[in-house]
Amino acid sequence: MHTPEGFHPAHALPTELPGTAFAFAFRDGRIAVAGHGDAPTIPTLAAVEAAGVRGERHYLGELAGAPCVAIALPDDAPECPGFAFTGLRALFFRLPDPLLALAARAFQVVEWDRTHRYCGRCGTPTRDKAGERAKECPACGYVAYPRVSPAMMALVTRGREILLARAHRFPPGMFSALAGFVEPGETIEDCLAREVREEVGVEVRDLRYFGSQSWAFPHSLMIAFTAEYAGGEIRCEDDEIAEARWFAADALPPLPPSVSIARRLIDETARRLTET
Repeated sequence: MHTPEGFHPAHALPTELPGTAFAFAFRDGRIAVAGHGDAPTIPTLAAVEAAGVRGERHYLGELAGAPCVAIALPDDAPECPGFAFTGLRALFFRLPDPLLALAARAFQVVEWDRTHRYCGRCGTPTRDKAGERAKECPACGYVAYPRVSPAMMALVTRGREILLARAHRFPPGMFSALAGFVEPGETIEDCLAREVREEVGVEVRDLRYFGSQSWAFPHSLMIAFTAEYAGGEIRCEDDEIAEARWFAADALPPLPPSVSIARRLIDETARRLTET
């Protein structure tokens, strides 16, 4: 997910918000949507307030001039007439891309705020830091910013073949690129080589940057590369990888949905290999 065109981020909550503002309201990790079936919508602030929805507000900015606000509801908040609470993944391909991207942004802000109510150093209740999106401790001065966890993604090629893997949690038959979180002290390049080696026992070379994507599950920044096979035999890490195989670029298995950078990485690499 990317920052939508026409979106201008901000963090200072205006004194007043118009009823036409987009309201991204979350309860226990699920977002309130209006509408039904394949056409859900993000409700306006006026509609949310009319339904009696109340919670802590976090300003996100403006989308094409329309203010956007995240609202954190208590986990035990009652049902709201006219709205349904659903997981973000259920909105893939059902919500317009700009609103889906902002819903993911709102989710990360709400979750960060929920998990940083107390100082991680001394346990004192934190407060919002003036001038930026951060929490500060009034006792020891510790400052906590929204959590973003960088993770590398690697698509390994060998001639016109692509190495894909299937994690235990994947739907049956689906394969994807390899991925893993960066550890303290690592560069992205270090992480990529280590994760590929750990997960499938293969060495790589000639890393090439492809692109990045914010991924709100839970708070990742996916950084995608292609890499060339440099040696080794496939040996799966049993705890994470159920299966890994080389596939011809023109005969690929079921892949992740197109909303993910993994799908774009695989599709564009396969296209390049089949055209050469």
